[in-house]
Amino acid sequence: MSTTTRLLNLLSLLQTRRDWPGSLLAERLKISDRTVRRDIERLREMGYRIEATMGPDGGYRLAAGAELPPLLFDDAQVVAVAIALQTATVVGADLDEPAARALTTIRQVMPSRLRHRLDALEIVAVVGRPGGPEPTAVPLELLVALATAIRDRVLLRFDYAPRQQTADVPALLRRVEPHHLVNAQGRWYLLAWDIERDDWRLFSVERITPRTHTGSHFPRRDVPGGDIEEFVSARFKGSDVNEWTCHGSVILDLPIDSVLPFIGDGTAREAGASRTILESGSWSWGSLAASFGRFETPMEVIGPPELRDAFATLADRYKTTATA
Repeated sequence: MSTTTRLLNLLSLLQTRRDWPGSLLAERLKISDRTVRRDIERLREMGYRIEATMGPDGGYRLAAGAELPPLLFDDAQVVAVAIALQTATVVGADLDEPAARALTTIRQVMPSRLRHRLDALEIVAVVGRPGGPEPTAVPLELLVALATAIRDRVLLRFDYAPRQQTADVPALLRRVEPHHLVNAQGRWYLLAWDIERDDWRLFSVERITPRTHTGSHFPRRDVPGGDIEEFVSARFKGSDVNEWTCHGSVILDLPIDSVLPFIGDGTAREAGASRTILESGSWSWGSLAASFGRFETPMEVIGPPELRDAFATLADRYKTTATA
């Protein structure tokens, strides 16, 4: 083993656990205790803070340093970092440019086997629906498999489970032309052209169980309007354009500071010392009225009349429910 290879292996071991006895490091690397000590000094000279630990055997611990030294990642960690960097645009901070630079830096130094996987992971990150479902973890290999099919333009066949899985409702076989992976509020979706339905669809990745690829290729389609993020955002809003189909406004008997953290993609402005005008949208008048009701405070409807009617309908429904 060359000195460089030995140092990289030593560094990789130090990153996997907090404390390493010197004798165990020597055993893992098949070198002497003296060589371990010498290699530890080399790493320290390169900027790594490696502390000596006390005990019967004596050992070492990789500590945080004053500067960020070179890091080692395994294959799964590289893919995880790439996904995180591509979805950094929706966390509410100005990270687009530094995230893109970091992704470029990682790509330049990775081996070709990982570069091919990374190049397949083209992800669209959107804000998603306010109050949507909670994030659900999906297998990393499933994301990579879908991304590879998208890159290679290979027809996908998969079983798509129903939302509520029961024994009498089987999964449906779907055949699609995969287009993009979408991340919205921590949930993963596959944007694809559904061949049987002759239309665009968003599939929840957690409900997908891939079958063997057919090997058939397809010409790439363009989404309507040409902007993938706009198109996906519109689909989440139940519209063909990136706007809610129903818009309305109310005056809440709450100060604006109590309203702002919970307005989603709505807008708020002061209407007095303890009152706030909130404008928002939804896919139906009933859902819009219900979304205003979550503030649990007296309110006044500004408009339109459809919103006032929706409040009346909800009031009758809730009264019936309460007395049932």
